[in-house]
Amino acid sequence: MQQVNRLKPFFENIHFEREDNTMMVNFGPQHPSAHGQMRLMLELKGEEIVKSTPGVGYLHRGMEKMGENMIYNEFLPTTDRMDYIASTSNNYGYALAVEKLLGIEAPRRAEVIRTMLLEINRLLSHLFWLATHALDVGAMSVFLYAFREREYAIDLVEDYCGARLTHSAVRIGGVPLDLPPGWCDDLEAFCKILEVEIEKYEGLLTANRIWKMRLENVGTITQEMAKSWGCSGIVLRATGIKWDLRREMPYGLYPELDFDVPIAQTGDSYGRYKCHMQEMRECVKILRQLIPMYNESKCELMAHAPEYISASKEDIMTQNYSLMQHFVLVTQGMRPPKGEIYVATESPKGELGFMIVSDGSPFAYKMKLRAPSFWHTGILEDLIPGHQLADVVTIVGNLNIVFGEIDR
Repeated sequence: MQQVNRLKPFFENIHFEREDNTMMVNFGPQHPSAHGQMRLMLELKGEEIVKSTPGVGYLHRGMEKMGENMIYNEFLPTTDRMDYIASTSNNYGYALAVEKLLGIEAPRRAEVIRTMLLEINRLLSHLFWLATHALDVGAMSVFLYAFREREYAIDLVEDYCGARLTHSAVRIGGVPLDLPPGWCDDLEAFCKILEVEIEKYEGLLTANRIWKMRLENVGTITQEMAKSWGCSGIVLRATGIKWDLRREMPYGLYPELDFDVPIAQTGDSYGRYKCHMQEMRECVKILRQLIPMYNESKCELMAHAPEYISASKEDIMTQNYSLMQHFVLVTQGMRPPKGEIYVATESPKGELGFMIVSDGSPFAYKMKLRAPSFWHTGILEDLIPGHQLADVVTIVGNLNIVFGEIDR
């Protein structure tokens, strides 16, 4: 009792009533519609959100520091765990950055296979986005249909490399395997199926009045807001800005490919939905162009650079020098020249960049990763206020963020 009386003057000076008549609500970090370990601190006035504060860091693994403490080849499988919905896009971005640092290029057939895997991964990401976003909003059937087609695409990747989620299907300097017999025929069959199914998805959603009520004029991003927050990918293109790194800063085989860059003018959730759907059609168009390119290319899969890249398995098993060189590269790692490089690629979610600083040792002196989902989470601070609480699920799901590449 004496302790309570001693604390009484302290409690008398604290006012528990909020003068602004608002309420704080935590959305996450375990909410099923938060799409990862995100915590949104929402300040509500009735049902209207007046302030939004995104919190990240609940999935932090120190990936950039890991990249500085692993030899270059050793770190490549770790990049799978960033955007784990489209892991090959991370593999490729990292491999391309190291190749630029080394001054080497992958053979044409390897580049064709890489581009096939990249566009299949884009489809995997978009189908996953469509399925989960539709489920969040309340469209159960689309979730089942989109996951069905996604399984066909996953089967293609599994037939190539044996993995379904984290692929590690790219190597620095090329790819480890050629396509198995009949794989291109299966790819063509998948493209035919997907073209028909995309029409069905749109038939269920595009003119659906409930879908339009939940998405139209919800989460509208202006061009100025998109630029100031560093948005990229579909989030940027839905505001009317035609910016795709495959076109603006071409890499790989993309300069040779004929495809359009879909844009929208509204900047809202519905505009981003339409861009996703049209981009899936462009992926199919690209994949169809790559099949004859593969058939016309020579059977070289890895760059010839003995100082940095191991010889073929046949040479390693038959030639003593190749075996010795392979042993050194695996145990000690390659030693790139001193310098720094930044390489950006167009991942399914936007600009994915790798900055590597080399001091000539087998380990990167500095590594920095630029992941699009990080910026698309930050924009929630300006984007959510003014909306209703029910719109938060729509906005978060529509932005297509993955926390594996945010909490690096």
